[in-house]
Amino acid sequence: MKARQKRLIFVLLGIVAVMGASFLINKAMQGNFYKLYTPKAVLVGEVPIGQVVRIGGLVKKGSLKRSDTKLEARFIVLDRNKNEVTIVTNKILPDLFKEGKSQVARGILKEDGIFYAEEVLAKHDANYMPAEVKDILKKEHTPITKVKEGAK
Repeated sequence: MKARQKRLIFVLLGIVAVMGASFLINKAMQGNFYKLYTPKAVLVGEVPIGQVVRIGGLVKKGSLKRSDTKLEARFIVLDRNKNEVTIVTNKILPDLFKEGKSQVARGILKEDGIFYAEEVLAKHDANYMPAEVKDILKKEHTPITKVKEGAK
């Protein structure tokens, strides 16, 4: 083999190796990205049934029901427009999980309209809101205008 042919084979093997590594990295990353939906999107039918997605919103006060015999917990999540989705999980809820606070659940929406969560994340302080939730709220809700001072 000539030196030129050896270089060509080496370059082609390098390109194939880079393409293979890129494919494997892309495949590994796809499992970590889940689209975030609101309860309104669930009720409108935008959320795919049977696929892993995330649903974010506020936990409705008085809606948390824990099973006496199992680890199962059931609660209702709502958005600012008061659209509601029931979420069921058989995992331990985080310590900061409370009614009236925001949460994000990752799981599957089934045909019965109930969201079965594999993981529930709770809001960790008074000022935190995930960037995706902020973007969705900005897009779907009109801002509240401030009342002028002295106006009653």
